[in-house]
Amino acid sequence: MTTQTPDIHSAIHALIENIESTFSRGDAAAIADIYTNNGMLLPPESDLVQGKQDIEAFWQVAIDMGIKNLKLDIVEVEQHGDTAIEMSKYTMSSADDKLLDQGKGIVIWKYEGGSWKLHRDIWNSSIA
Repeated sequence: MTTQTPDIHSAIHALIENIESTFSRGDAAAIADIYTNNGMLLPPESDLVQGKQDIEAFWQVAIDMGIKNLKLDIVEVEQHGDTAIEMSKYTMSSADDKLLDQGKGIVIWKYEGGSWKLHRDIWNSSIA
């Protein structure tokens, strides 16, 4: 089944707002639920992280390290049937707004179970 979202940019923007607020609450389980059942993270300086349980554990470690705020700014989004490709910039900061990291990334979204979900998530820092 192919799903065409009339305004994929608005749909992805709403999902990103949800990710940002979920991250600020420190809810790693809810973050993992935003991924597909066989979703993968491809973080810098690390092996790939696959599956909701490992994705939750990865984000819990990030939260425990002091990352409190995540800001994502969409650069572009393209939809190809049940797949959307998003390129964005990110900023991660602590509870006291100290910059911890910033960079860029690409996400492949999949339409799964009646909603868009993160499927592949790769990013890298712009800080030397």
